[in-house]
Amino acid sequence: MDRPQRIAIFGSAFNPPSLGHLSVLQRLSHFDLVLLVPSFSHAWGKKMADFTKRCQWVEGFIADVDCRNLVLCKDEEKLGQSGAVTTWALMEHIQNQYPTSELTFVLGPDNFLSFSKFHRSEDIVSRWSVLACPEVVPVRSTDIRNKLESGLSIDSLTTTSVAATIEYKDFFD
Repeated sequence: MDRPQRIAIFGSAFNPPSLGHLSVLQRLSHFDLVLLVPSFSHAWGKKMADFTKRCQWVEGFIADVDCRNLVLCKDEEKLGQSGAVTTWALMEHIQNQYPTSELTFVLGPDNFLSFSKFHRSEDIVSRWSVLACPEVVPVRSTDIRNKLESGLSIDSLTTTSVAATIEYKDFFD
């Protein structure tokens, strides 16, 4: 019998993907697969760029980086048609797709501090592994949006493809 695949699930707004995200993902090379899951609808009402646009950024981001185990997962789009998708629902959905795999939910420092507020957080930690993985490079999506709003270059904050396709209008009316 084959050993179950080790899969990391890294959910984020990716609003947009940043070098901070990359600094987390580079430390997940021991997983067979790392699913990058853009939020379809933010659980706490955070305003985000269009889902399709954020998925395009993630695809460009993946193409730019040297991490062979990264895959875009758009499953929140179908799960989120009736509202925000909980981590519990996402993990259960992915486990059903990969029934023999070991799943690990990866969260950054912002979500780690509020993890107890997640729907069924205790059930999540009893069923799956949870890995808190802070950024090594302190670049946040907010930094990118702030530079865009100020008309400054974002080239040093994200990958080449992402920087080339982001526009001010993606975030600001």
